[in-house]
Amino acid sequence: MLLFTPGPTPVPERIRQVMALPTIHHRTPEFTKIFKETRELLLDLLKMQDAVMLASTGTGAMEACVTNLCHKKALVVNAGKFGERFVKIAKAFGKEVVELTYPWDTAAKIDDVVQALKEHPDIDAFCIQICESSGGLRHPVEEIAAAIKAHNPDVSVIADGITAVGVEPINTTNIDALITGSQKALMLPPGLAMIGLSLHALGKIGKGEGFYFNLASELKKQREGTTAYTAATTLVIGLREILHILLKEIGLDEVYDHTDRRATATRVALEALGLAIYPQKPANAMTAIYDEQAEDIRKLLKNRYGVNVAGGQEDLKGRLFRINHMGLIEPNEAAWVVNAVEKAMADLGRIEYRGIANKIFNEIYFSEE
Repeated sequence: MLLFTPGPTPVPERIRQVMALPTIHHRTPEFTKIFKETRELLLDLLKMQDAVMLASTGTGAMEACVTNLCHKKALVVNAGKFGERFVKIAKAFGKEVVELTYPWDTAAKIDDVVQALKEHPDIDAFCIQICESSGGLRHPVEEIAAAIKAHNPDVSVIADGITAVGVEPINTTNIDALITGSQKALMLPPGLAMIGLSLHALGKIGKGEGFYFNLASELKKQREGTTAYTAATTLVIGLREILHILLKEIGLDEVYDHTDRRATATRVALEALGLAIYPQKPANAMTAIYDEQAEDIRKLLKNRYGVNVAGGQEDLKGRLFRINHMGLIEPNEAAWVVNAVEKAMADLGRIEYRGIANKIFNEIYFSEE
């Protein structure tokens, strides 16, 4: 079975082997060395002034950013399940929330954000997804962040990059907290979250709330090569290995290029079958297809062609399927996925199978232009 859901992504065999070695204690010189090496690589990936690793899912990192960087009122872009999650987290901690709501296929607008800041001058934190994975949407986060800082540099920009980090270049110039998770483009099992932090964020987190997710106490320990509480040792070891592969052996530019070609080739191939790309501005992390027979296609992909893709949520349940592009995916596997979609549509009597999706995918992916 090919796993093509946008998280968890398949864990490479080399990473599985490294994580299968005997467990070591987290309060030892051996692990401190591993932790420091991992942290240096993570800073290279995130391109931020500092970073922290948390033994949690990405939602824990979202909570940590809200509790540590929002002291008064949060402005949140809600264009999907994860924008909605930022709203729920802020309200759970008694924060005031100003919500900018968009359809799940529509990116946030700079003018809307600036207008909200003008109407609510007490907003001190802004929360948004770089890729809103519930619809495969890419928000113009870098441009919005620049506009926010031009209006009020004291507003903390919190960017959920869980399905964006390791997928494409991210300009972090005006981002204060960049969140990611282990189970997406970093190709690890779930359970480790990471946050890149700006100088502005570092100056603000000392006033944060909470105990386990208090970033000030966690950063103090992590700068020393350890963690405030029990480290996710196996995942940290796996993270060091995958970051070494991505940064030192392959190179991020190469990873980004292959991901972009894979995403582009998939979209063009599926559009050639008459399928509709769902978001107006698709993210390279995944291809989201809107179709009234999405669930029938998903079932055929899994049960007949050995491909597991994700479906839609809430109002899009049964009308959306999402194909992952994150991680180190072999082109023959990605080509098989679009071929399987064409086969499934032929099985449903919608088209005649001609192998056109596979042909188009390979032409685009292996183009020298």
